[in-house]
Amino acid sequence: MTKVRSQKSKVKSQKWIDKRIHQFSVFCVLTSVFCFLMSVIPHSAGAAATDKKSFTYYIYWSGIKGGTAVLDYENTKEGFVVRTHATSLPVISLFYKVDDFAQSTLYPDGYPENYIIKIQEGRHRREKAAWFERKEEGGSTKVVYQNVIDDEKKEFYFDTPVYDMLSAFYAMTKMPLEPGLSKYFDIFDTKKLWHTEVQVLRKEKIRVQSREFNTILIKPNLKSEGIFRRTGDVFIWVTDDDRKLPVLMKSKALIGTFTVELAEGDF
Repeated sequence: MTKVRSQKSKVKSQKWIDKRIHQFSVFCVLTSVFCFLMSVIPHSAGAAATDKKSFTYYIYWSGIKGGTAVLDYENTKEGFVVRTHATSLPVISLFYKVDDFAQSTLYPDGYPENYIIKIQEGRHRREKAAWFERKEEGGSTKVVYQNVIDDEKKEFYFDTPVYDMLSAFYAMTKMPLEPGLSKYFDIFDTKKLWHTEVQVLRKEKIRVQSREFNTILIKPNLKSEGIFRRTGDVFIWVTDDDRKLPVLMKSKALIGTFTVELAEGDF
């Protein structure tokens, strides 16, 4: 009887651990990648070919560091490219490995040309791509969507220009952000078009990793699957300048609080 109870206790404990690890891994994806979605490109897509910058973020769960995320962007022969790469720390990877990559290539005006995403969260994997063809300036858009793992390919047509997740928030960096107002973007994700709101809340001066920043606090309201599975409200502090660089993000979970902090980069 004692042995049976012990085994049940172990199973229960393991389920609790697996649940906590799953929550943390989802956060790794949410915070690291979405933090970059609010992105972060201080130059235009037509900047000099030598432009290349990188930023690193630390991811914390209730004060414990559990992962890192890197954003970089550059001009290439294919176009202006934005990349994000989120990974869990080795100790977390022993239980639940997170290795998520996304890339968007932009036309000179900032609209997307193509978009790819590769997700690994434990046993869960996704690999998708989309190609965007605009018929005319400011006009309709053809999107060719591919799910690589399921060997699925479809075409979609929309009456207006659309964005992918990364290019949408690149566009946001080019807009004035006034507290009390919202910005809206049509984002193509997972075979649907989502009318997405970004609420501009207020301006604040904050300290992150021993640096002070004048910031604007925003709250994105994503309804799509995106690069992550939603875990609740997300609050992001971006610099109050032309770059709108994300420096801090916070989100509550069932247990604890998730925080993402800008640690280093090409300021």
